[in-house]
Amino acid sequence: MSAASSESKKVPVGVSARHIHLSQEHVEILFGAGATLTEFKPLSQPGQFAANETVAVYGPKGSFPKVRILGPSRKATQLEISRTDAFSLGIQAPLRESGNIEGTPGIRIVGPAGEVTVDKGVIVAARHIHFHTSDAERWGIMDKQLLKVLVGGVRGVVFEQVLARVSDQFALDMHIDTDEGNAAGVSTGNFGEIVE
Repeated sequence: MSAASSESKKVPVGVSARHIHLSQEHVEILFGAGATLTEFKPLSQPGQFAANETVAVYGPKGSFPKVRILGPSRKATQLEISRTDAFSLGIQAPLRESGNIEGTPGIRIVGPAGEVTVDKGVIVAARHIHFHTSDAERWGIMDKQLLKVLVGGVRGVVFEQVLARVSDQFALDMHIDTDEGNAAGVSTGNFGEIVE
């Protein structure tokens, strides 16, 4: 592999704080009939945004009073937290790919207009990279492939088992949670490099 091709496998890193995705049904229960999420700021993935709206979540042991909602609304409600957050809430949240919520624990969610308790949907999101199809093809990466990514910095690490997610709806971006970001001494805006 040439140095140039090695250089070309750099990916931006985004550190994801705890957040929640809501179904439209739950948006309306929590914020009122006919409510929709409003954009606070755009995210790295096309059409995705951090919403102005937040909710409180309550676990068996603890709670978080202000969890940011990411929009637009989804097919199913899903709370993504770090392992540290899971301890704080008193929940055994499994490590999962986003969207894979069968057999996961639930949570009580409280908004300004109501509350809902879901029986599943709390996960620690598996570290992953969103690839636009063209990036994946150029680098010979397949959807669901597991990668190694070197993230430099003051406490540089190689992240293993980084899930490749490939779609023509995605923009190139690696997502890790706050525990991983803190352990590696990296923050949103840093870069990682896919290594062999």
